[in-house]
Amino acid sequence: MSYTALAAVAVVLALALDLWALRTRLTTTSTWWLSYVIVVGFQLLTNGWLTGRGIVRYDGDAILGSERITFLGDGRIAFAPVEDLAFGFALVLATCAVWVRLRGPVEEPAS
Repeated sequence: MSYTALAAVAVVLALALDLWALRTRLTTTSTWWLSYVIVVGFQLLTNGWLTGRGIVRYDGDAILGSERITFLGDGRIAFAPVEDLAFGFALVLATCAVWVRLRGPVEEPAS
């Protein structure tokens, strides 16, 4: 299975975990998306530095685009393959959903 297919499966599984299995419904909130924008910004900085400098390389047959390292285009954003962004999304979402579920019910503040 290619890296692209694995990334797509990971995203679907993380969404299923959030929306149906754990019923945390994080992705339906603006708080989640604002938090994720912050996380993805740092992910792009870190991943971009590693892939842009050639420290981490990818087989062009396993990802969208090619082995050519570009800042934007050819299946890359800030040097990182889009698959890395998909995996990052899945990992962060799954971790947060489990965290919220293990935390238990949230008590509403008394008014």
